[in-house]
Amino acid sequence: MDTQGSGCDRTRRPRLAFRQFRRRHHTRSRGSAERGVSWRSVPRSRRADSIPDCSGRAASRTLWSTDVKALLVPGVVLVAVFAALPLFTSRSDLLNLGVQIFLAVLLAQSWNLLGGYAGQINLGHAAFFGLGALVTRTLWVGGTPLIWGLGAGALVALLFGLLIGIPAFRLRGAYFAIGTLGLAEILRIAVGNLLPQISTIPATELTSYNILPRYYLTLGLAILSVALLILLIPSRVGLGIRAVREDEAAAEATGVSALRHKLLALALSTALAGLAGGAFAYYHVSYYPQHTFSPAWTFDAVLMSYIGGVGTVHGPVLGALFYVILRELLALQLVEFHLIIFGVLFMLVVLFLPGGLVEAGQRVRRLIYRRGHGTDH
Repeated sequence: MDTQGSGCDRTRRPRLAFRQFRRRHHTRSRGSAERGVSWRSVPRSRRADSIPDCSGRAASRTLWSTDVKALLVPGVVLVAVFAALPLFTSRSDLLNLGVQIFLAVLLAQSWNLLGGYAGQINLGHAAFFGLGALVTRTLWVGGTPLIWGLGAGALVALLFGLLIGIPAFRLRGAYFAIGTLGLAEILRIAVGNLLPQISTIPATELTSYNILPRYYLTLGLAILSVALLILLIPSRVGLGIRAVREDEAAAEATGVSALRHKLLALALSTALAGLAGGAFAYYHVSYYPQHTFSPAWTFDAVLMSYIGGVGTVHGPVLGALFYVILRELLALQLVEFHLIIFGVLFMLVVLFLPGGLVEAGQRVRRLIYRRGHGTDH
């Protein structure tokens, strides 16, 4: 028996039961009418406060099935291919390309959680990426195990996000975006003044540097970010985050705390960005600390999310693959113009294909279906 379905069918019964109750007791004597009806006389299974919330579960099942169908088979195949790649080749250029793709997926998913699903356009995302890199690099070079350094970097990014999120969420729309960009730039300038020297891993680590641990670490973190969104978005919390994005006032009117859900999305988004920064710090031999706070990281995350399909789970994955591979090809052929090309591409996507590659794929599938359906008839 489908107990969930039967629970949903009961949502129409309390009103009917009450009408039948009124018909039965309408002809009673005045004395019985004056005594009133005890709430305990109505079966608990038919009380309004015991009606199961089927709409949320139904919407969750719909979102879950859609995401799983879109991600399961191609996602498993893609993960298997990347996981097996080092077994068939030792080419450092291919493995380094894989690391860059995995970092791009992690960074894009971290921005997509807040910007795509919660609708809060954060232009200061590089600050959390940079904090994760700075904390992880400092602890790891100082002798702390890498796993603890990554966790500390994610935690510091999360706490800083909550610290600025509470006052920043008083701003909305473009004001929120500009405010976050301003805070990130202040942090970038401060780090550049305090830490102007280049950061290099110790000589002992340099002699034993191996790309394989970096490859599988970034692959695992990219899988973690996708799995987190697959589990979060169809849940009640995920539905609340999406409700705040669609209409914050209406969400508040239905009992959804807009501030709480935005802070939760911000916390998860900044933690993932901190992990991305920590993985970057572990991967690169040397770099300037100020580089990880550059606004270019934010714009890369925004670009990948919109190219792939903002507000979807698999959009940032497609966007990261497309962006990194095309960037490498253009950087070899058009060194001075590849950034301009990406800027023009971003404007074209926003204007003519707001759903990104995900929407393009849906249009192609609909076109193929219509042509096949027309030929059958």
